Amino acid sequence: MTGTGKTTRPTGPTGTRPPARDDRRRPSRPRRPRAPHDWFAERLLAVVSGQRPVHSLLGLTVGPAYDQLIDLAPAGPLPVRLRPVLRHCGRFHPGPGVIEAFARIATGDRVSAMAFRLEQGPDQRWRCAAVEIRGPRP
Repeated sequence: MTGTGKTTRPTGPTGTRPPARDDRRRPSRPRRPRAPHDWFAERLLAVVSGQRPVHSLLGLTVGPAYDQLIDLAPAGPLPVRLRPVLRHCGRFHPGPGVIEAFARIATGDRVSAMAFRLEQGPDQRWRCAAVEIRGPRP
C-alpha cells in the first residue's frame, strides 16, 4: 500500500480475482431449485386468499383438489385487508412420488394451518391431489 489510501488486491493465478476483472463483486452462488411443496404452498395460499383465481391451478390439480379449492376460495371480491403470509412449510414423504405437506399461514395476529397432498404423475410433474385449511380463513 502506498500513500494513496488505496488497497490493492493480488490478481491472476495467485490472487482471488481473474486478471481482467475490475469489479469487487463476488460470484453469486447458484440458487437451489425450489421444492415442489414450497411452490404449491404459495400458489394455494394465493388462491384461497383471493389473490389468484382458482382456474390458475386447473392443470395442476387432480382428483377432488380442484373442487376443494372452489369451496375454499372466496366467492366475491375481497375487502381491503391484511395479506396472508406463509410462515412455514414442511413435508413428509409417505412413499415414492407422494408429498404430504403442511403450512402455517399468518394473517395479522391470526394463524391458520393448511395441509395438502402432492402426487407425481407419469410425466414427472407434481399435482395437488387434496387441500384442507383449519383455523380462520386466510
